Amino acid sequence: MDEILFEVEEKMEGDIEYLRKEFRGIRTGRATSGLVDHIKVDYYGSPTDLQQLASIATPEATLIVIKPFDPQSVKDIEKAIFASDLGITPSVDGKVIRLHVPPLSGERRQQITGQVKKMSEQARVAIRNARRDANKRVDALQKSSELTEDEAKKGKADIQDLTDKFEKTVTELVEAKTTEIEDI
Repeated sequence: MDEILFEVEEKMEGDIEYLRKEFRGIRTGRATSGLVDHIKVDYYGSPTDLQQLASIATPEATLIVIKPFDPQSVKDIEKAIFASDLGITPSVDGKVIRLHVPPLSGERRQQITGQVKKMSEQARVAIRNARRDANKRVDALQKSSELTEDEAKKGKADIQDLTDKFEKTVTELVEAKTTEIEDI
């Protein structure tokens, strides 16, 4: 039973971490390196994360400065930024790329808030799927007489407690991100 609980908790933590990573890439009107560090650049034929190809700085609240380690990769990085769904046009200045992050309109804020809620619902579904799979394993162990009925009942209650805990975390993350989007 402990093994099942450990595995389901690990899976749910992974789902939460994935959601956090996704939220970092959402534009909120404030410049952060998280907006661009996940962008894949076609670098000598292989997709490479931007953060591995350049230093990324945010000297101002509305400016991201990307300085490639290899000056030859400027065009590839610019192309990758255009291809991404950021909606920001890069400004290339020799060996440096600048991204001016414009303030969000009210309509765009609503779209982004909807996107955040959609992502959070996907995380909730993943957490519930982990719960369902763990409960199936508990049922199988009970059926094969490896667990008693009381142990299975307690195990399912523990799994539900974990589910509630991680769904609460998703709710807190959504509230924080929504507040961040609306406050800017």
